[in-house]
Amino acid sequence: MNKKQLQSEQTKKRVVEAARILFAQKGYKATSIEDIVAATGSSKGNLYYHFKSKEGLFLYLIDEWDREWEEKWQEKEPLYKTTTEKLYGFAELLVHDDLNHPLTKAADEFFNSDKTTEVEERVGELVDRHLQWNQRLIQQGIDNGEFRQGSAKEHAVILESLLIGLSQMSRKKSPEEILELYKQAMKVLLYGIADS
Repeated sequence: MNKKQLQSEQTKKRVVEAARILFAQKGYKATSIEDIVAATGSSKGNLYYHFKSKEGLFLYLIDEWDREWEEKWQEKEPLYKTTTEKLYGFAELLVHDDLNHPLTKAADEFFNSDKTTEVEERVGELVDRHLQWNQRLIQQGIDNGEFRQGSAKEHAVILESLLIGLSQMSRKKSPEEILELYKQAMKVLLYGIADS
């Protein structure tokens, strides 16, 4: 990497760090490009060189958060022997990550705001990654005989919908209540609610 590329990468890192802090402190809507520029001492041109828009910068942070979560999961996954245990562990990690991540509030604002077509496409890619991950996990349970034969793809959509809904519906509950809700959701997904 030459000197110019190194400086460019350092500028990008400064912008990302400043934006992360500002979004966490002020929220998504209240943080402006001007705030980020002022916090970095950079120019708008530098910011727009690396990110097309405030939305693009926030999506970069969401992608980074997603990668961090995947790394945490890769560390934890070997601790679980069955796919059923993995689903419960997955839910627990989601709860702890959502409750403790500094961008949770800003992400709620972002996902509930008007979005450009480009942002909608990027959000769609993020959801697709989640669905593929869910599908692999469910297929693993089918393949090892824990789950009955069925469409892992459809069940992946149901799982993602369940998790997104829980995330939105449980924000005002205590951490203990949220964790219990997620555990119950996994139980309902796995065993249903019918008295058979």
